[in-house]
Amino acid sequence: MEAKSIAKYIRVSPRKARLVARNVNGMPVEDAMNVLKFTPNKAAGIIYKVMHAALANAEQVPGTNVDALVVKQVIVNEGPTWKRFMPRSQGRANTILKRTSHITVILED
Repeated sequence: MEAKSIAKYIRVSPRKARLVARNVNGMPVEDAMNVLKFTPNKAAGIIYKVMHAALANAEQVPGTNVDALVVKQVIVNEGPTWKRFMPRSQGRANTILKRTSHITVILED
């Protein structure tokens, strides 16, 4: 049985979120949530919330043992990029790319 939760258009760079997601793949849910809780990154807090939502989704399915759930996969895909401009000297402008992510957490027995 799989439980899944998705957070879209999250304002964190996919590259930085993947660094955190790589740490919890394949772990039991309880251990993964402890690791995320004490990781001092913005992405860790967001992945923690998505994992908590996936855990709540798993509890709704009858016959699921919540204590035996394992993180099957944490997928971080690239969302749309916000393009902003910053004024520079002599009338120039530099482009600033504000990247977004789509984060998917899949739990299984």
